[in-house]
Amino acid sequence: MDYICRIKIYTIMSISDLFDSEFKSRNKGHFSAIVRVATADGDLSKEEKEFLDKLAVRLEISPAEYEEILENPLKYPINPPYLHVQRLERLYDLSRMVYADHILGPKQKEILTKFALALGFTPGNVPYIVDKALSLLVMNVDSDTFVYEMTHMNK
Repeated sequence: MDYICRIKIYTIMSISDLFDSEFKSRNKGHFSAIVRVATADGDLSKEEKEFLDKLAVRLEISPAEYEEILENPLKYPINPPYLHVQRLERLYDLSRMVYADHILGPKQKEILTKFALALGFTPGNVPYIVDKALSLLVMNVDSDTFVYEMTHMNK
């Protein structure tokens, strides 16, 4: 009986480790996507650096992983979330990064468009989604308001 219990615990721990690994992988992919947006114009502003520092903590990116991603942000693929709400939350993070230095240049909008497509938004809707996202950032909305407004933008 003791042997069977150990097998069940080991199996549960292995499944848990698998989910933790997938969670970490998604976070690294998301963080690397944001680093790509932040460095798209060739430099990293003070605001962008501060945002990356805070986001790294929130996404549980270690200091070593942080440096590795800064050096090579293309190393990790973008893993689009399954749920629409999670995609909107990730879009909020990316939109904030694009808007961090308050310069809405065409290259930044182009990159945000690419990431919106990579997050799984419908190609025909992406221009509207990007425009709405950036307009909400101009109004300085929080994450909850952003998700609500994006979810109800066609109503």
